Amino acid sequence: MVHRFPDYIDVEYANGRTQTAADYPTLEDKLEKAAEVTATALEQYERPAIMWTGGKDSTVVLYVVREVAADMGVPVPPVVFIDHFEHFDETEAFVHRWTETWDLDLVVARNEDFARLGAEPDDELALSDLSAETRRELDRLSYEGDTLVLDADTFEGNHLLKTVALNDVISDHGFDGIFSGVRWDEQDARADETFFSPRHDSEKYPPHDRVHSILQFTEADVWAAFWHYVVPDSVEGFPAGHVPETSDDLPDGIAPSDLPVSLKYFEGYRSLGTASGSAKSDDRPAWVQDLGATKEREGRAQDKENLMERLRDLGYM
Repeated sequence: MVHRFPDYIDVEYANGRTQTAADYPTLEDKLEKAAEVTATALEQYERPAIMWTGGKDSTVVLYVVREVAADMGVPVPPVVFIDHFEHFDETEAFVHRWTETWDLDLVVARNEDFARLGAEPDDELALSDLSAETRRELDRLSYEGDTLVLDADTFEGNHLLKTVALNDVISDHGFDGIFSGVRWDEQDARADETFFSPRHDSEKYPPHDRVHSILQFTEADVWAAFWHYVVPDSVEGFPAGHVPETSDDLPDGIAPSDLPVSLKYFEGYRSLGTASGSAKSDDRPAWVQDLGATKEREGRAQDKENLMERLRDLGYM
């Protein structure tokens, strides 16, 4: 495990501190900033990686990294997919399909303690069956029970299944910079984030930086980027700027499954967390809903937002 942040990195950690999405009024302004941040990161970090959930935000981040890397003539960094055991089947299928299509170096991160036990969601596990490392993490959370129900949407489950898995893979691979698709408008705990965000406290996580290249995007901007750039650049024959109103509103010969857009978004989901903790917001595709006046997250997983400050202090995205 790396206990000291490398001294070869020179980035401006205050970049974006006094800004909001309004400082980037057009989609082109937002993409230009994303490309600028990405180019700096690809120049500075020796072992960068991209957090990729298969969701809309991280897919836009991945798109920008791929475009900038191609322009710079450098390899696309590895992509890290966290297996928290509760993904939609469609999410996993999407990640593997586009990993192959885009020729990505996929690293799957998961909590190996629970994998070792063959644990499944909602299993009640005795703490005595867990590893010393997992019990130490629960002590950090002041957990007092003798058993633990495996649920990625609880405070403890989110930390053990997502944050610990991420920290382990950062340590194992020596990643020094992690591209992450967080946005200023998502949650109050993220509203003061900067484009380069230090995570250097070795008592909490392996020292590294988070690279937040799409902070300046709103949910609507993310979807605009999809229909103007991500999809047309990935699918031959898809007209740039065409925004499908339904799953049937696509060019001849193109099906929803042909697009780098999760099928769950066509079903009305706007956030893809866990299969049990996420709910659709509407029956219409995500991008045609009233994004400004309704919640981006539905289902019981939205309760996690109330714990976001504590989770982020532990190393969550």
